[in-house]
Amino acid sequence: MVKPGPSSFRRILLSRLLLLSVPVLLTGVYVTYTKARSSLLDSARQNLTESAVLQAQRIQESIAALKANLVSASQAVALKSESPTAYQKFVEQLAQLLPHQIDCVQLMELQSKAIAASTCANQLLTNRPTFVSSVQQSQSFTNRSQVEVTILLPLHPSRNPSTTLTSQVYPPKSTSKLKLVLSAPVYNRSGQLQYALIIQSALLQTPASQRQILSSYPVVMNQQGKVLTHHYQEPVADKITDKINRQQEQEGLKRVLGKAIAQEQDVAEPSYLIKNSVELTAGYTSIPSPITAELGQKWVILAVTPVDIALAGLKEIQQVLLIFTCGLIGATLLATIYVARELARPLEQLRDYALNQSQFHSQDRIPQNFKIREVNQLSEAFGGMIERMKHWAEELEATWKEAQTANKFKNEFLANTSHELRTPLNAIIGCLRLIRDGFCDNREEEIDFLQRADHAAMHLLEIINDVLDMAKIEAGKLSVKIEPIYLCDLLDEVIDLQTVPIQQKGLEFHTSDLHQGIIVPADPAKLKQVLINVVGNAVKFTDYGSITIKTRIEPLSLSEKKKTVAKASDLTSNSQVVIIVKDTGIGIDPTQQKKLFRPFVMVDGSTTRQCGGTGLGLAISRNLMEMMGGSITLFSPGEGKGSTVKITLPIIDGKREC
Repeated sequence: MVKPGPSSFRRILLSRLLLLSVPVLLTGVYVTYTKARSSLLDSARQNLTESAVLQAQRIQESIAALKANLVSASQAVALKSESPTAYQKFVEQLAQLLPHQIDCVQLMELQSKAIAASTCANQLLTNRPTFVSSVQQSQSFTNRSQVEVTILLPLHPSRNPSTTLTSQVYPPKSTSKLKLVLSAPVYNRSGQLQYALIIQSALLQTPASQRQILSSYPVVMNQQGKVLTHHYQEPVADKITDKINRQQEQEGLKRVLGKAIAQEQDVAEPSYLIKNSVELTAGYTSIPSPITAELGQKWVILAVTPVDIALAGLKEIQQVLLIFTCGLIGATLLATIYVARELARPLEQLRDYALNQSQFHSQDRIPQNFKIREVNQLSEAFGGMIERMKHWAEELEATWKEAQTANKFKNEFLANTSHELRTPLNAIIGCLRLIRDGFCDNREEEIDFLQRADHAAMHLLEIINDVLDMAKIEAGKLSVKIEPIYLCDLLDEVIDLQTVPIQQKGLEFHTSDLHQGIIVPADPAKLKQVLINVVGNAVKFTDYGSITIKTRIEPLSLSEKKKTVAKASDLTSNSQVVIIVKDTGIGIDPTQQKKLFRPFVMVDGSTTRQCGGTGLGLAISRNLMEMMGGSITLFSPGEGKGSTVKITLPIIDGKREC
């Protein structure tokens, strides 16, 4: 199975930002939608509750008005005239004067249960009223408490007319309106109870001028949960009744009825599913039952509307949220792409710069001036690291070249040293064997061979001493003993040693200003070694011409004064002496002059082998002069133009004539 490779930082950043922002955005939209739906339902429940309360007040006010009108009508003079014609005329006029929800008016003779006058054809609206046995048989007037209220439920066409009220199923729309029957006692002229004035009225009548807060319809239920009446435009009463009569809905209905009777409003939405999966929501309240036979019970008034109507405004919110969500997702995507690019681009620039640095000597500048401080700091650190790596690489390259050069010089040094060692050894061995084997003719010849062997041994000792001194210098174990010495005395000794070789080569020798008694802080042996080495080189590499040795005094600069040896620093003045050794010898190429003060370095190996030497003299001399607080430099105009060596040392106050 192929393992997937690492993804780019920009892609990871883009995916993470989208993974975080889009779910948060969708969650916010969902919460907003849920909150809007909940707010609409809360508003709908509040409006439905207000509608139910208004409907309940309207029912109570309507029944109270009917009772008042009925009491007033029962005391009319026409009802005491004993004239059937007057009775009929009165009830007809009364039916016209009463509100429009009055269906008919009827005057019934109580003893015979005969209709004395009626606008309801020949059908009795009620049986013998119950107030016949409860009111006084002789009385001059009627009050509201004597008015009896009953209900008339039309029978369902498919049901048996003998079905009781408690088991009767609510009829369809054609006969769905509940009828109230109000009966009031009527007394004759002698004050005797003779008639009952009866009116039939619809319970629910919505005025045409009513302004609906929310499109809803009222439903009236009794305390037992039976639907008494409703006012709806479609024949859904059977559906409502069938649904709420189901066993699984009884508990929910009981809770709603209990809260309505107790006048409690629950924040939970009371809703019922009817046929065709229509969900309803309702507001509710309760009023005392107006039925005389149901004293102490209550009616529940519901204002019902489908949830779709209650959430009609949610469709516009859904459309707005959909457009808003799409816009936000698009804006989030663009913003995420922009942010990912702004964050990833600096790292990509640094990556491209790092990948293009195949050559350490590249002149490309590292990207800088980013908008992110941490990336700028990273860029600066990265640039510093690259500069250090370049510096280290240059140092490593230079060190490698120096090592190669040193290795080359070491090989040359070994070759020259082996030659230098072999030559005096061969001379010593040859001279000693000649003497041992008796090839000498006399004692003088033996002494001559012994002197040659001694001279070769001393030369061999000088070579070994140079090697040992260089080893001590590199190991830091070579020390000098600084003390005040007279420079003129030391120069005279060196000149005396080189006088014979100068005369043998026929060279001119010039000295000047050596008579001054200059005192310098130095190690006598080490300074003499340096002077012998410098003057000896001048004699060795000069075949014709002249050699000049002179001195001069110069002011001591601050940087040079710091190099003064600590032991003699309190005795030194502000001047220094410069010893100049100039020859007209073979000269040195200016490009090769810096190499002369390195150990084991010889500019021309053939010349060195011809003239002798190991290449350690100048290197040892430079180290010794630095240890004594002085310096040594060499200058040559070029090959065949001679060379000049300058040796400087601080001066101690005090002079004497040489």
